[in-house]
Amino acid sequence: MKEILFPLHELPIGSCGMVKKLTAEGGSRRRMLDLGLIDGTKVESLRKSPAGDPIAYEIRGAVIALRSEEASKIFVESIKQ
Repeated sequence: MKEILFPLHELPIGSCGMVKKLTAEGGSRRRMLDLGLIDGTKVESLRKSPAGDPIAYEIRGAVIALRSEEASKIFVESIKQ
Protein backbone atom coordinates (compact mmCIF):
# COMPACT_ATOMS: atom_id res chain seq x y z
CA MET A 1 0.00 0.00 0.00
CA LYS A 2 1.34 3.41 -0.97
CA GLU A 3 1.62 5.93 1.84
CA ILE A 4 -0.14 9.25 1.28
CA LEU A 5 1.99 12.20 2.36
CA PHE A 6 0.72 15.72 2.93
CA PRO A 7 2.13 18.89 4.53
CA LEU A 8 1.90 19.09 8.31
CA HIS A 9 -0.20 22.25 8.23
CA GLU A 10 -2.99 20.24 6.53
CA LEU A 11 -3.21 17.77 9.45
CA PRO A 12 -6.67 18.27 11.00
CA ILE A 13 -6.81 19.57 14.58
CA GLY A 14 -6.95 16.62 17.00
CA SER A 15 -5.29 14.24 14.53
CA CYS A 16 -1.89 12.58 14.58
CA GLY A 17 0.66 12.12 11.85
CA MET A 18 4.04 10.48 11.40
CA VAL A 19 6.88 12.57 9.95
CA LYS A 20 8.12 11.01 6.72
CA LYS A 21 9.94 13.77 4.82
CA LEU A 22 11.52 17.16 5.51
CA THR A 23 12.08 19.55 2.60
CA ALA A 24 13.33 22.60 4.52
CA GLU A 25 16.90 23.76 3.96
CA GLY A 26 19.57 25.65 5.86
CA GLY A 27 18.87 27.06 9.32
CA SER A 28 15.19 26.21 9.11
CA ARG A 29 16.01 22.54 8.51
CA ARG A 30 18.47 22.53 11.41
CA ARG A 31 15.85 24.03 13.74
CA MET A 32 13.27 21.41 12.74
CA LEU A 33 15.75 18.60 13.28
CA ASP A 34 16.67 20.09 16.68
CA LEU A 35 12.96 20.05 17.59
CA GLY A 36 12.96 16.30 16.90
CA LEU A 37 11.15 16.38 13.57
CA ILE A 38 12.88 13.36 12.07
CA ASP A 39 11.51 10.41 10.11
CA GLY A 40 9.18 8.39 12.33
CA THR A 41 8.33 11.13 14.84
CA LYS A 42 4.69 11.24 15.94
CA VAL A 43 3.11 14.72 15.76
CA GLU A 44 -0.33 15.71 17.06
CA SER A 45 -2.10 18.84 15.84
CA LEU A 46 -3.51 20.51 18.96
CA ARG A 47 -5.00 23.91 18.14
CA LYS A 48 -4.88 26.92 15.85
CA SER A 49 -4.32 30.47 17.00
CA PRO A 50 -7.37 32.75 16.68
CA ALA A 51 -5.97 34.10 13.41
CA GLY A 52 -5.36 30.53 12.13
CA ASP A 53 -1.58 30.77 12.03
CA PRO A 54 0.53 29.47 13.82
CA ILE A 55 -0.72 26.03 14.81
CA ALA A 56 0.31 24.27 18.05
CA TYR A 57 1.65 20.72 17.71
CA GLU A 58 2.73 18.17 20.30
CA ILE A 59 6.13 16.84 19.31
CA ARG A 60 7.96 14.40 21.61
CA GLY A 61 6.08 15.64 24.68
CA ALA A 62 6.58 19.36 23.99
CA VAL A 63 4.06 21.81 22.55
CA ILE A 64 5.59 23.71 19.61
CA ALA A 65 3.94 26.43 17.50
CA LEU A 66 4.81 26.38 13.81
CA ARG A 67 3.68 28.81 11.13
CA SER A 68 2.09 27.33 8.02
CA GLU A 69 5.13 28.37 5.98
CA GLU A 70 7.37 26.19 8.18
CA ALA A 71 4.87 23.33 8.56
CA SER A 72 4.40 23.15 4.78
CA LYS A 73 7.96 21.79 4.52
CA ILE A 74 7.26 18.84 6.83
CA PHE A 75 5.45 15.95 5.17
CA VAL A 76 3.50 13.46 7.28
CA GLU A 77 1.27 10.46 6.83
CA SER A 78 -1.90 10.22 8.90
CA ILE A 79 -1.95 7.69 11.74
CA LYS A 80 -4.61 6.55 14.16
CA GLN A 81 -4.18 7.63 17.79
